[in-house]
Order: sequence, then C-alpha cells, then structure tokens
Amino acid sequence: MVVVLFGATLILFACLFVLPGDPVGSLGGDKARDPAVVEQLRERYGLDKPLAVQYGNYVTNLVKGDLGEDYTQRRQVTEVLGPKLGNTAKLAVAAIIIDVVIGVLAGLVAALFRYSFWDVLVTLLTTFAIGFPSFVIGMVLQSTFSVNLGWFPLISDGSFNSMIMPAFTLAIIDAALVARLMRGTMLEVLRADYVKTAIAKGLPRRTVLLKHVMRNSIIPVVTYIGISFGGLLGGALITEAIFNWDGMGYALVTAIQQGNNPIIVGVVTYGVAVFVVLNLLVDLLYAVLDPRIRLS
Repeated sequence: MVVVLFGATLILFACLFVLPGDPVGSLGGDKARDPAVVEQLRERYGLDKPLAVQYGNYVTNLVKGDLGEDYTQRRQVTEVLGPKLGNTAKLAVAAIIIDVVIGVLAGLVAALFRYSFWDVLVTLLTTFAIGFPSFVIGMVLQSTFSVNLGWFPLISDGSFNSMIMPAFTLAIIDAALVARLMRGTMLEVLRADYVKTAIAKGLPRRTVLLKHVMRNSIIPVVTYIGISFGGLLGGALITEAIFNWDGMGYALVTAIQQGNNPIIVGVVTYGVAVFVVLNLLVDLLYAVLDPRIRLS
C-alpha cells in the first residue's frame, strides 16, 4: 500500500512538470507578467526547486496530514476538499447500493431461469446499458426527468432529490456488469460437484442456493464492487461535471483547468489511498466468504 501510494504520487508529480501551462499565471493574475512577482510566488510555493525536492517536501507534509495550500483560494487543501469529500462519499454510497441491489438480483434471476424470457431480458438490457457512455446516460436522464418531466432538479444542489440522477448515472453501467458477472459465476457454481452432491443429499433448494451457490458466487462480485467503490470514492469526473455535483471529481476538473497543482495532487492522493485500502479490505473479506481461504 505504501509503495503504491507514493509511487502514484511520484508519477503524478513528474507528469505535472511536462503538462503545458504555468500555475504561476493563475496565482499572480495580471501581476504575473512582473518577473519579480513571478519569482516571489515560485519561492513561496516551492516551485523554484527541483522535482525531487518538491516531492520530498510533499511527502514530509503528507505524513503530517498537510496537503499544501490551494493556489486560487489561498486555503489549505484539506479544508477545501473536506466538504467535497463528503459529497462524493454520499454519491458513491448511493451508487454502490443501486449496483448491489439491481446487479445481484438481475444476475440471480438470469442464472436461476437460464434461457428463459427473464434471462434474455437481463442479457439484452445489460448489453444495452454497457454500450452507452456514462455522459450519454446522464444527459438522457437530465432531458427526460428534469427537462421534460420536472421530477428532479437539473443542477444538483446537494440534496437527496438532486442526488438520485447522478447516482443512477454512476450505477447503471456498473449494475449491468455486476449482473453479467453474477450470472456467469452462478452458472459455473451450479455445475460444480459439491452443489450436485448437496442436491443429491436432499438438502432444501433454498439451503443449497444460499449456503453453497450464493456464497461462492459472490466472491468475484465483491472484488468488482470493491474496485468500483474505490473508483467512485476517488471522484466521478464526468458525472459530477454533468450534474454540477460539488465533489472530488468536479474539484479535479476545475483544478486542471486552473492549473491548481495542490488540488490535483490532493485529489489523486486521496483517490489512490482509498483505492488501495478498499482492495486490502476486499482481500480480507475473502477469508470470511470462502472458508478455504485463511490468513496466515
């Protein structure tokens, strides 16, 4: 986890040096044309130092919980990103709940009624959903439920009502993938010898499905959901930008446009940290779901 975290931030620091644009321009405004002002700003924010020194200072401050100062607002990055982190977390939790409920149930129905009308319907709908980019889904939802029907606000204001459409925009594609994954793994487990043995022993169908089939089928799904949840908590750039949701993704888009490097590095650092922690928790969860896996 430590290697991944610092490796990702090091690569990010290197990339910021080769990207076009100069953050001093956004820092100084009209005064940025004055060489003395430019030099003063570079010295204040450590931009006059080599990349290795800047990265070393960043790591030292990161250990202390300091992500630096926002160039545009002159506030601490942690203070700026705090409310946005809460907004992104609410949106991610709502989206992942929709993923689990719709995806697992649809995959379960498709597997239990294989080659039936319901299986064909789930396959067609999931293929249809996966084929559309998220920004197209978001714009269709906005046009239908905001502009035409007026059920939800067009621009998000942080309320529960305004969170429904962006949550569904994030969840639709992932729910379709979860359904396809759940169907495939369940069909594989249903053909396993231990399931056939359990049925031959006369165990009730409900016991076989819950104790043997569902428990073993859910492991790949948990892996995917954990990775997806980590990505959502890092900020959904396109969706948050479409719905003007004031979260981490929207903050990252704005920071890139402004050349606001501390915010960019802060968002990415947080995203990487969340991602590796959730992957660790998913690995530990394997031992709970599968008794054949033990930690030693």
